[in-house]
Amino acid sequence: MAPGTWSALMLFPILVWCALLFAAFPMLLFVRNLMLYTLPPPALHIESVSVLIPARNEERSIEQCVRAALASVHVDLEVLVLDDHSEDRTSEIVRAIALTDKRVRLFSAPALPPGWCGKQFACAVLAERARNPVLCFLDADVQLAPAGLARMIAAMRGGASSLISGFPRQITRTPLEQLLLPLMHFLLLGFLPLDRMRKSLQPSFGAGCGQIFIAEREAYSRAGGHRAIRNSRHDGITLPRAFRRAGFKTDLCDATAAARCRMYRNAREVFWGLLKNAAEAMAAPPLIVPWSLLLFLGQVLPFLVFAYACTYAQSQTLALLSLAALLFSLLPRLVAVFRFKQPLFAALLHPLAILVFLAIQWLAFLRAVLRIPETWKGRSYFEAQ
Repeated sequence: MAPGTWSALMLFPILVWCALLFAAFPMLLFVRNLMLYTLPPPALHIESVSVLIPARNEERSIEQCVRAALASVHVDLEVLVLDDHSEDRTSEIVRAIALTDKRVRLFSAPALPPGWCGKQFACAVLAERARNPVLCFLDADVQLAPAGLARMIAAMRGGASSLISGFPRQITRTPLEQLLLPLMHFLLLGFLPLDRMRKSLQPSFGAGCGQIFIAEREAYSRAGGHRAIRNSRHDGITLPRAFRRAGFKTDLCDATAAARCRMYRNAREVFWGLLKNAAEAMAAPPLIVPWSLLLFLGQVLPFLVFAYACTYAQSQTLALLSLAALLFSLLPRLVAVFRFKQPLFAALLHPLAILVFLAIQWLAFLRAVLRIPETWKGRSYFEAQ
């Protein structure tokens, strides 16, 4: 009678209620946020924008990125690419495009100064060379839709913000990509109240996607630009917070139709890519335990109590509550399958994705504590700066 001991019988209802409550909160917030995380509107007039692309060993994606940017409509643009000491054909590919389109300018990065992350330094250098009043910082693996850039600028104007971002449609093909990368939308919309973000300048509400940022040049300069986050590797969080500290609004929009991105291409890239950013986000010392509890109790425990209820529980009420907790946990992921074009199997494996994600967070936390450097694109960084 091991599973049916008095202690198990007394503990089970508590676990069911914990699972139900911790799954309900992100589910309700996710549904609420979906009404606020809207597609950017059509552009009302032509804007002048500088598309700034830092590129280090990006020969597999840089041509598609640059040509997609050049195909943008309803904007007057220039495309600046900074070759950040690439060891492949990145500069050669961009130089060939620049010969046929004078809107493209290629630069070579200066030596990386001490205390700077490579990407942040590259973005800062590009911003200094830009000519237009709107800046679009674009990762080299992102492809803009023809109207995507103009629409995101229109969303920034319409929301009276100085910085806007959004998650492009994530192209995922290998199993670990499909398992983990869709969590980005769940974590954003399930735990960040967008209405409070838009009403407040509090830095803790700052969030974005480092794959694409659009900023007013004047606000960017007054906020310190990338110099303000020079040692960060998680600009998706740190850049919006720098703007907010300087008194500028930041915003988010649904960039699914505005751009697409193949961020990583195999399990190794997924693992190290998520690991390098973790210590500045959920794996930070004050956050690792609270986030682990929130995600485990609300996203893993519902599956455990439902499995127990199906096997051992004799209370129909507890069984129904366990089922409700399970459905609350799954609902955001199933909605995201259709809204953001995510793989269905990843949503059904949601608790496994959370467990793998948490394992990466804890590994990043331990590496930061032990001061073990991470290597990304040939450069070594310490998790703790």
